[in-house]
Amino acid sequence: MALIITQDCINCDVCEPECPNKAISMGADIYVINPDLCTECVGHYDEPQCAIVCPVDCIPLDVAHKESPAELQRKYERLQAQGHFKK
Repeated sequence: MALIITQDCINCDVCEPECPNKAISMGADIYVINPDLCTECVGHYDEPQCAIVCPVDCIPLDVAHKESPAELQRKYERLQAQGHFKK
């Protein structure tokens, strides 16, 4: 399941650089997470890094984008094959 940033976001800027998938960007008012890129850090870390560093705990699971651990792993592998993580 992808993550989502709620309206409680204070735009502190700590989540965006922590995302290894580059799934977080500034939206119109608050940061947003692209569900097509979010793997909950599967393939990189054991836990979602954005949620760990968020000082206001505003990054829950996005129930609109349900994915199993296997689906998240496949998404990570697809992104890797596309060269998404290369600098």
